[in-house]
Amino acid sequence: MPTIEQKTKDDFELCTHFVSSFEILGKKWNGLIISSLCDTHKMRFKDLAHAVCSCSDRVLVERLKELEQLKIVKRSVDEESGIISYTLTQKGMDLKPVMDEVHQWADKWA
Repeated sequence: MPTIEQKTKDDFELCTHFVSSFEILGKKWNGLIISSLCDTHKMRFKDLAHAVCSCSDRVLVERLKELEQLKIVKRSVDEESGIISYTLTQKGMDLKPVMDEVHQWADKWA
C-alpha cells in the first residue's frame, strides 16, 4: 500500500455522485434558493428575490430553471390567478437535512 507521499492524483478521485452534488449545491445562489424553499415550502418569485436579495432577477430566473430541470424545484402556475410559485420536489426536500446541518455549522463556525 502506497504512503500518502506516493499516492497520485488518481488515488484521490472523488465519487462522481459527490462531485455532481457539489456542482449543484456549490453553484452560486442555489444553496440559498433551496434553503429558502425548505423553510417556506412555497414561494412566489418576488419572495424568492427578496430572500436571495443580492442575486439579480436574471440570474435567479436562470438558477430556478436549472433547478427545475434537475427536478429539485417545481414551478407552478395557479390557473385562476396566473400567479407563479415555486416549491421543492421530493428530491429537493431530501436536501432539507443537509441544509439544516449547513445552518448549524454556520452558526457555530461562520
